[in-house]
Amino acid sequence: MHVFLANNRHELIERCRAKVAQRPARAATAQQLQNGVPLFLDQLIRTLRMEQTSEPMDSRRISGPSGGGASLSEIGESAAQHGRELLALGFSVDQVVHDYGDLCQAVTDLAYERDAPFQIDEFRTLNRCLDNAIADAVTEFSYQRDFAVAGRQAIELHERLGFFAHELRNLLQTATLAFTAAKTGNLSLSGATGAVLERSLDGLRDLIAHSLDEVRTSAGISVQSRMFSVGEFIAEVKRAADLAAQVRGCILKVSAVDPRLAVSGDHDQLYSAVGNLLQNAFKFTPPHSEVTLDTYAVSDRILIDVRDQCGGLPPGDAERMFLPFTQNGEDRTGLGLGLSITRRSVEANNGMLSVRDVPGTGCVFTISLPRYATTES
Repeated sequence: MHVFLANNRHELIERCRAKVAQRPARAATAQQLQNGVPLFLDQLIRTLRMEQTSEPMDSRRISGPSGGGASLSEIGESAAQHGRELLALGFSVDQVVHDYGDLCQAVTDLAYERDAPFQIDEFRTLNRCLDNAIADAVTEFSYQRDFAVAGRQAIELHERLGFFAHELRNLLQTATLAFTAAKTGNLSLSGATGAVLERSLDGLRDLIAHSLDEVRTSAGISVQSRMFSVGEFIAEVKRAADLAAQVRGCILKVSAVDPRLAVSGDHDQLYSAVGNLLQNAFKFTPPHSEVTLDTYAVSDRILIDVRDQCGGLPPGDAERMFLPFTQNGEDRTGLGLGLSITRRSVEANNGMLSVRDVPGTGCVFTISLPRYATTES
């Protein structure tokens, strides 16, 4: 058999290439074949030759014993590398098996066409080599695939934990500011400052409740949609933002809102989204500078603009800043998750979040939501 395989090596490789090309969405490449059929064929020929010598058991160093072994053989090592390559090329585990099955079929077909007789022991060697190669290639392929999946799951888990911690921190920070303001100024908790504190504590309660629901259902963030007045919503946002602006030494200007405007969505998610944009604006706007919050309607959309005076963005940073764990500027407090959370919350409510750079001045973040009208006259 080793003489037959050596004399017909090129023909066998071409037949395997043709078989691969016949499968849907499959194409044989030099990269795919590098540690696949050609190398296996050479190792098989060497194994068969060694079994014809006075030390036939030495062939196990190349092919490995029947049923595999504790240590990889030459065939096992190259098959494992082939499995890694196929995974990197985007192939599935069935391709790993078919690659070696193709060679067995090609050898059988060509031997039949050429009327080439083989010994039973030679077929046993062929099957042993194929069995070991397939087992090692599939094992490595599965290991690398599982490792990649586990890595992606770990990243997703870290993001989810980071989102949760970020939102908890924001709500706790607002509650602390409200409590400090009330305590320092001897203010009644029945006023505006008390309302901010109450809203923050309610937000903490709801965030924890949402997180528990998410753990129970493993279904991501749930949207509790209802229609509400945009004017009242912005007034609520302003009460908390005024405190944050005072701490940062910024000036917050909020434009009047048409009382007829309404949106439909998860109130808490959208409140958090606008709050995140304002926190971001206060963070990067120099003290005594202005942050503005404008809300208005254009056609069938309601737009909420948060304009800061950060000085503008470096080229190419506009979309990058929405990626998780991305931070811009010198202030590295936090996890770089605010804008990523905001975009996710807005999109969960059928909205869009975009940013416009004003070179030398700052940025304008815009939340766009479907427009509704209040039922009030």
